[in-house]
Amino acid sequence: MRLLYITLSFMFVVLVGSCSQPSPEVQDNEHFRRADSLLQLLTLEEKAGQMTNVGLTAITQGPFWNDFDTLLLDTAKMRDLLINQHVGSIQNKGVYPPCREEWHRIIKTVQQFVMEHSRHQIPVLFGMDAVHGAHYTAGSTLFPHQIGLAASWNPELARVVGEVTAYEMRASSQPWNFAPVLDVSMQPLWGRIFETFGEDTHMHNMMGRAFIEGQQGSSLADTTSVATCIKHFAGYGTPFTGKDRSPALIPEHYLRQYYIEPFRHAIEAGAITAMLNSGTVNGIPGHADHYLITDVLKGELGLKGFVISDWEDVGRLASVHRVASDARDAARIAVNAGLDMSMVPYDASFATDVVDLVNAGKIPMSRIDDAVRRILYVKFKLGLFDNPWHDPAGYTDFGSEEFAEKSYQAALESITLLKNDNGTLPISKDNPKILITGPTSNALTALNGPWSRTWAGDDPSYDDPGKKTVLEAMQDAFGAGQILHTPGTSYEGEVESEQHLLLKADRADMVIVCLGERPATEKPSDIDELDLPRNQLDLVKRLHKSGKPIVLVLLQGRPRIIREIEPLADAIIHAYWPGHEGGRALASLIKGDDNFSGKLPYTYPRYSGALYTYQHKVSDKLDHEFGLDGFNPQWEFGHGLSYTTFAYSDLRLSADTVFTDEGFSLEVSVTNTGSRPGKEVVQVYLRDLVATITPDDRKLVAFDKVHLEAGESKTLAFEVSYHDMQYMGLDNEWTALSSDYEVLVGGLPGELLSGKVFYAGP
Repeated sequence: MRLLYITLSFMFVVLVGSCSQPSPEVQDNEHFRRADSLLQLLTLEEKAGQMTNVGLTAITQGPFWNDFDTLLLDTAKMRDLLINQHVGSIQNKGVYPPCREEWHRIIKTVQQFVMEHSRHQIPVLFGMDAVHGAHYTAGSTLFPHQIGLAASWNPELARVVGEVTAYEMRASSQPWNFAPVLDVSMQPLWGRIFETFGEDTHMHNMMGRAFIEGQQGSSLADTTSVATCIKHFAGYGTPFTGKDRSPALIPEHYLRQYYIEPFRHAIEAGAITAMLNSGTVNGIPGHADHYLITDVLKGELGLKGFVISDWEDVGRLASVHRVASDARDAARIAVNAGLDMSMVPYDASFATDVVDLVNAGKIPMSRIDDAVRRILYVKFKLGLFDNPWHDPAGYTDFGSEEFAEKSYQAALESITLLKNDNGTLPISKDNPKILITGPTSNALTALNGPWSRTWAGDDPSYDDPGKKTVLEAMQDAFGAGQILHTPGTSYEGEVESEQHLLLKADRADMVIVCLGERPATEKPSDIDELDLPRNQLDLVKRLHKSGKPIVLVLLQGRPRIIREIEPLADAIIHAYWPGHEGGRALASLIKGDDNFSGKLPYTYPRYSGALYTYQHKVSDKLDHEFGLDGFNPQWEFGHGLSYTTFAYSDLRLSADTVFTDEGFSLEVSVTNTGSRPGKEVVQVYLRDLVATITPDDRKLVAFDKVHLEAGESKTLAFEVSYHDMQYMGLDNEWTALSSDYEVLVGGLPGELLSGKVFYAGP
């Protein structure tokens, strides 16, 4: 049978590709044709198996959860799940990160086993979480998490991260990535906000598209491309309580305006698989929402490939959400809603349930055929029937210095300078003595965060040799003899005595305090307050008594509140979780060898009870005296300082009146008015002054990052489309009311140039 597929593929190339490369549409038609041909040969049991995804350790020796340092495949388990139960997809790993040679051994063995023993030799589809590099492969390149990429405001960096991650995944024979995360998050309490591109929809549109284009390349069959799985559709990132997998309350017009748009852009960029929301939106679980899955995701947005559940989430329709009576009823609800593949992940019970439900007439065969057709289409598009594994020796750039430099550049551009009083940074004194302290000062896990070699990312036993912590990087940059160190405190624990701390500080010219939160994701990342732990605040308060300049370095996945200690710090750096090269990047920035250019991708709150985003309404600004001074975050979205200064001038709009289906263009001049080169993020916002529903305070519609030498000026041009001027009405249609729009342009939220354009309507 495999020979037949290869022959058909060869005939297709001869007939269509002898003169030129077939168009993507023609290629897709051929992939679907091959999927249809194979689908006709499958039994119901084989189809149900293709719809089932299990964890890798379901087919290895020992229990599912184990702490083995080598994964050995169990032939009996493989025969049961892959041959008898026809399981067609596997994901994840054990506790430790296998090297790429071990991944090759595992995946090649599985694929060969299927070819030798199955009826149709359908390759297994391996999926992996690779959210900031191929982080489940030992020795791979680790980049800043998505929130750091967003802080760079540089889509080209997202493209590069996508390319390198795809290359290193294919070096591990992994063709399918559960990324990027496209959950716009307006809830900073939510622990997974670090996996997103922040609180803005346009940022997600631009960064998500670039990441996907980098991952998927010109063809998914290329040996350096992987298929993306956009997640988690839709509304997962803004739970009402801030707790993971908890309910979100989002009116449909808001859901469409803010949360669905990034998925639309991703599918237009070629994304072909999607993962569902583990929580609920307006009381409907993501895995049971026929309207969002079938009508919107597959219908309106046009997803060609398949939809997969998140980990064990079909069963949770019964055990957690209580919309199903048991696991079998949950399978019925999910599949009929539009789910194509279930991440079970322990066994093939889902496949058994699907077979029984079809035989009982509770799931139509047409729904099964649609699901399996989509799955086979993806496998054909990935070229798995021809190349189900890859020789790791052919990927000579894996874990290379070239890739490390790309990670370093991403870290440099993401790290954000929030405060710098009196030119505290860069450190200009010759041979300064620097005290470095704090719970994140000497831990590589504090730079990499979760999803780094392990799920939690907090196990230092898997640290990569040669990668530098903040302390080690500062020792390299300034000389080991110039650096003093004491831990000060742990993430949550006792603080060193004030006497001991002050004795250390007395020997230093400056104190750098590295604060932050312990790496965690999903439910373990739930917290009950957004404030940094009290012990970390107390550490800064004690050191402030030394009278020495204090620099805070924040290594954390979300904006933890530091209102009490902000006035005590002379400079504050927000580093997010910057990855393997984050320590080196921080040292270079602090020393002044490189310049800061990051900008906040979310609003940094001042109080736990004032979690407004930049899209807040005018009524959110009302203060106690009914003035408009109530919006008072610690720092606004888009804030970020540099070692140089920038001035804006000559804002010019192409029109003062816009009609239906028209947009307008604008130009603005930017000058580096400082004494050193730097990169500036030029931000363009619209403010709708009148609408049929209360408009946002402003909306980001464009941005660009530009390098300017000292004294250099550049004129930048931007296009603002008619769609940019629209909002989603209560009828769930894009609309624009005849009114004035304010155009705001600049690099810092409080220093924006403004112009005005009138939309005249049809």
